[in-house]
Amino acid sequence: MTSRFTELAVDCHDPEGLAAFWCEALGFEVIDRGEGKVEIGSWVPTVEEVRARQMPPTLLFVRVPEGRVVKNRLHLDISPVDAGTDEEVARLLALGATRTDVGQGPDRSWVVMADPEGNEFCVLRTLAPGG
Repeated sequence: MTSRFTELAVDCHDPEGLAAFWCEALGFEVIDRGEGKVEIGSWVPTVEEVRARQMPPTLLFVRVPEGRVVKNRLHLDISPVDAGTDEEVARLLALGATRTDVGQGPDRSWVVMADPEGNEFCVLRTLAPGG
């Protein structure tokens, strides 16, 4: 007997706003909405597909009253696929992300950023051809 990793839940103040940011960042679409929550993904999960094999998880943004207090213990790493890392960082900054320092030091091959609600994520090396 096994389980599947089906979604990653992110507590936030503004599920619609955060979902919009991550849809733009990742090329995802909204696949479900409910009271105080928005789910996004690169595909629309079906029970049959999830039971058959591990599929990419979705992101579920859930409204909570409290704010984030300390550094995230879990974060997303993303890799550009059609631009260089610097171009992707610039695009994400234009979408509302910020650069942030979590003690990573200056000589890293990745860039630490925060989404509009302050959740850290890393932009890794580009996977673009010739990158």
